[in-house]
Amino acid sequence: MNRVSNIDDQLGIKKNINKKNLKDIEDLSKESSNLNCECSTSATNSAEAASLLSTFTSQPVGDTDLFVVDDKVSIRGSYEYIESLKGRNLKVFLFGKLIDPVNHPIVQPSINAVAETYDLAERQPELATVKSSIINKPVNRFLHITTSPEDVANQNLMQRRLGQLTGTCFQRCVGMDAINSLYSTTFDIDKKYGTTYHLRFMEWLKKMQLRNFVICGAMTDPKGDRGLPPSKQPNPDVFLRIVSKNEKGIIIRGAKLHQTGGINSHWMVVMPTLRLQPSEKDYAVVASLPVHHPSLVFVYGRQSCDTRSMETWGNMDCGNVKYGGQEVTVLFNNVFIPYSHVFMDGETEFASVLVDRFTSYHRRSYVCKAGVGDVLIGAAAAAAEYNGVENASHIKDKLVEMTHLNETIYGTGMAASLLSTRTEAGNFQPDDKLANVCKHQVTRVPFEMARLAQDLAGGLMVTGPSEADLNSPEVGHALKQLLKGKVGTDAEDRIRILRLVENMTLGRNAVGYLTESLHGAGSPQAQRIQLLRSAQLDKKKAMARRLAGVKTSSKDNE
Repeated sequence: MNRVSNIDDQLGIKKNINKKNLKDIEDLSKESSNLNCECSTSATNSAEAASLLSTFTSQPVGDTDLFVVDDKVSIRGSYEYIESLKGRNLKVFLFGKLIDPVNHPIVQPSINAVAETYDLAERQPELATVKSSIINKPVNRFLHITTSPEDVANQNLMQRRLGQLTGTCFQRCVGMDAINSLYSTTFDIDKKYGTTYHLRFMEWLKKMQLRNFVICGAMTDPKGDRGLPPSKQPNPDVFLRIVSKNEKGIIIRGAKLHQTGGINSHWMVVMPTLRLQPSEKDYAVVASLPVHHPSLVFVYGRQSCDTRSMETWGNMDCGNVKYGGQEVTVLFNNVFIPYSHVFMDGETEFASVLVDRFTSYHRRSYVCKAGVGDVLIGAAAAAAEYNGVENASHIKDKLVEMTHLNETIYGTGMAASLLSTRTEAGNFQPDDKLANVCKHQVTRVPFEMARLAQDLAGGLMVTGPSEADLNSPEVGHALKQLLKGKVGTDAEDRIRILRLVENMTLGRNAVGYLTESLHGAGSPQAQRIQLLRSAQLDKKKAMARRLAGVKTSSKDNE
């Protein structure tokens, strides 16, 4: 389909720096070098630090035209989405070299996964789209501000379906959860300080909805020495911060790690990663910027078995033949952002508010793992069938256990969403306790499901021959005869299913299904801290004392 003739121009993606802003660039460069900032916490350590970014010496770019979004044409379908990623001149490093990400075989599976979010919206608009109250038109659900508990729950229904369709991380949940948590947080900041962050945010989000762009939510900083606060780090670049300001905007510097779908997105919104002290105003920054900003550098993350995507003899050994996830490290090399795209600037007390609201949203978003779990259950059942043992009672029992575990993720996530409450800003916030229960389940359940899947698959999952050997004229015929399972089945089909189990439990997509399930949206202890805060132990002790006939204190009766 060729709905637009020049997709890059009509999608409003700026590729070059506008020369008319050279004076702005020069002025901002001088300010950056002087670190002439309202807050001095970053400057304190910068002279002593060996910067993570010292290799990259380009000057801050003050081109406000980079932030202009032409909202006349919306991306529709996977073809237009993939076309929109081309020609952006991103600085992406992989294996020590600059690459063209759109055409790189390791990157392409992750692009396919995001593309599926566009195609699902075309095939099932009732699931993946919703009418926006902002632009009064249908938008992709990943760009929607929730207006009811059903809205929040429908996000989960979409996430599970996409997990089933891709068997991997489809990379848009962080952006969706970021905009919903920012919606209420910017409103609250404005109410207290009379700022205009909410209006700025709404203007930006309106353009994102009109263009149907992908948003990357960037929260996780490198953090450096975890025993030190941001302002005391030997290297200040381990926390993203404002290093300079002028009348036009701010300049930020630092890095973000683990950025899911970072180079598959059109825009990025940066956020603080933890609670901040009043003296740490530099780090209390929220802002949006285009991914093609020339002062950004991306380093593509390695994944187990990722180079199998580069093998030329076929796709069997990849396991998942089409889809994969993506994580990148993002280096912010003195990035200029105009005030029109700044949504928090020094309001340190709202950093924790934003983090809490975001994690509540994102932890119940892990319902996506139930969709991926559905695929793993299917692969394990198929492997047992190829082995000819599908009717054995212990095989059925293990599949029942996998199903039971998987549905606990879905059930707790849906409960957190359906019990959402209205914020003063008007959108809906998930139940925090149940969101943390959901995510805490996710830190455990996929690992047990992976163990059961490997149990059902058998050892051939990790000792089987490559596709090249299976098709070798010398040994291929013998292998295909020897590796047949149940009568009437094909050895190649059997190996493909086993490779899928390997992919999901040991290989490339184990990144998203296992390790990310453990650490994403906060490691297990983060959920336990939140659960303790919401446990209401005094209230529950009073319940127990009353029923046991223990004399209650005035405190128990409160």
